[in-house]
Amino acid sequence: MTGSTTGPAQPDRPWAGDVVGPRTKGLRLAGLATVADVVAGTPRVTDDPFSWPLLTLDDATLDHNVGVVARVCAERGVEHAPHVKTTMSRALYARQAAAGAWGATVATPAQLRTVRDWGVPRVLLANELLDPREIAWLRDDLARVAAGAEDEVWLCVDSTHGVDLLVRGLAGADDATRARVGVLVELGVPGGRTGVRSTAAALDLARAVRAAGLRLLGVTGYEGSVAGGTSDDELAAVAAWCDDLRDLGTAFAREGLAGVDEPLVLSAGGSSFLDVVLAALPGPVPGPDGREVATRVVVRSGAYVTHDHGFYGRTDPWSRIPGAEPLRGAATVWGQVLSVPEPGLAICGVGRRDVSFDIDLPVALWLRSQSDDGWLAPRELAGTRVTALNDQHLYLALAAGEATTGPATAQVRPGDVVGFGISHPCTTFDRWRVAAVVRGDEVVDLATIDL
Repeated sequence: MTGSTTGPAQPDRPWAGDVVGPRTKGLRLAGLATVADVVAGTPRVTDDPFSWPLLTLDDATLDHNVGVVARVCAERGVEHAPHVKTTMSRALYARQAAAGAWGATVATPAQLRTVRDWGVPRVLLANELLDPREIAWLRDDLARVAAGAEDEVWLCVDSTHGVDLLVRGLAGADDATRARVGVLVELGVPGGRTGVRSTAAALDLARAVRAAGLRLLGVTGYEGSVAGGTSDDELAAVAAWCDDLRDLGTAFAREGLAGVDEPLVLSAGGSSFLDVVLAALPGPVPGPDGREVATRVVVRSGAYVTHDHGFYGRTDPWSRIPGAEPLRGAATVWGQVLSVPEPGLAICGVGRRDVSFDIDLPVALWLRSQSDDGWLAPRELAGTRVTALNDQHLYLALAAGEATTGPATAQVRPGDVVGFGISHPCTTFDRWRVAAVVRGDEVVDLATIDL
């Protein structure tokens, strides 16, 4: 159980008042408690409030990842609106905001309402808003904003139907409310996800946005639809798509559709291909009569906050950006060894309900053993491979004979705990409602997770 805030929320940690309880996975509590109650006194992960399986996030690694992205974006004059769908955690977004994030990116109307409830003033919805009820909610939400506040919400469009719905939904709103709604025309790729499929269609749609009296900001898209890896050919394909996005923005500027009263926005994802995005998008574009039009490049990468030990570890653009430090995996899912039923096989209490498996299976990182005196410090776990997952079980193959006779780092017994690295953090976080933020074994915070 997580959610309602009934305890005293600290000004710099409003989630400290979030309530957890006996039904919160990863915790073993007798009754309801606030986050502040649970972490009071800095307990250890092996203390009574916690149970296995448990999702932990390394505090120093979170700071490292957030700091690297913030520094690289700032040095290149690029704004960052991290995609919070990765974690849907107010505590983790607070770190990104403190490091200079322009705002938050979301994927759904429900996520938009959630982050607005967190108090985030600037939000980019990276999809078209097509439900009249949600448009009415947005209109009313922005109408309540005090004069002079920075609040605004940016939306994508890829159809005239979407534009028509916005026009009808914003009818009757005052000028200040309408000005807080920004519109981006989305460019897609054939066979990809959302977005118009041609420059001509995008220009026609931009003209419709302007004719409707909406605030057209520029262009957006998702380069991840272009390539699934980082070979030279795939990176070249992403670069060509980025050139197309910039050319489309240039066409908007030359026709006076965007970039007139404010900089032209060029927005892309950036998680796996930020190096390509940074090389292709920044810089002014030619406008009417050859004069330069200023641009705002806004990237929306989100998975970087925890990174991973799989997909993003392989496609990490930070190793390709001069002067940038590689990101590190911050998330570990700990599960108890339930059985060692035969030589070379351990069954752990972690499954599809606890870890992502849509791209890669987890990877075993650490072994924490029990002794008569309590839990020993984690040791690196070598010679293992995750071979399969059930709903609540993980199959861990051990190098031949090492279950009982191998080096200490590979001796696995029932009751021990194994720490697993993950691949694709988005589909791990959606299995949890709380993550323990740790410094070593000490739990310094709980990051609550919204749906």
